[in-house]
Amino acid sequence: MYSEKVMDHFQNPRNVGEIENASGVGTVGNAKCGDIMRMYLDIDENHVIREARFKTFGCGAAVATSSMATELVTGLTVEEALKVTNKAVMEALDGLPPVKVHCSLLAEEAIHAALWDYAEKNHLKIEGLERPKTDISEHEEEEEW
Repeated sequence: MYSEKVMDHFQNPRNVGEIENASGVGTVGNAKCGDIMRMYLDIDENHVIREARFKTFGCGAAVATSSMATELVTGLTVEEALKVTNKAVMEALDGLPPVKVHCSLLAEEAIHAALWDYAEKNHLKIEGLERPKTDISEHEEEEEW
């Protein structure tokens, strides 16, 4: 059912925890399944993500997608991180069962929410960044996977 990478990131999640005085923090959830994901980003003066951490309340797939998302964005510029999609998270994990695809969407939105917070705090306009959704369950029916 789950790939070896999903199981590894669930059983040995990377980058769990908070970042004190984070540059950006984003929290998103899915009211239908109860998953809640909070992403913390430490971003340097060159707009490069030095560190990413997460706290997730949810199923194994939610933990795994959070863990992978932090690995994918670390070292990227803000603009590059904005382009990390739920499909990229799924591909990096060697796929997710169809019923768990919403977890990867949660990870994408958590990244966007943390970037939005960073932009708001620093009065920045980031091309392509839109106000994040706090509840992805309304959006997931529209999303085509």
